[in-house]
Amino acid sequence: MEVRYTKHFLNKLEDLFSETAYQLRYEKGSFNSGYCILRNTKVAVVNKYYTTEGKINCLIDILKKINLEENSLGYKNQKLYLSLFQTKIEL
Repeated sequence: MEVRYTKHFLNKLEDLFSETAYQLRYEKGSFNSGYCILRNTKVAVVNKYYTTEGKINCLIDILKKINLEENSLGYKNQKLYLSLFQTKIEL
């Protein structure tokens, strides 16, 4: 899937994130990668001063790193998740 760096796409990712066990917060901070994952409390913190593109890239990276049950997502969010991380194998 081609990632679009728009506010609308960011809202879709935030909606997908709301169905996970993790709480998403935008805070100021000097994170080396632009975000921080607190696994024990299931909180993901993204630098609030990032651009829309930066926030989208951080959310995609976080979604790659956390264990997410695809079946626990709603249909639209499951479709978005699979389209983001589905790899095509060509022979």
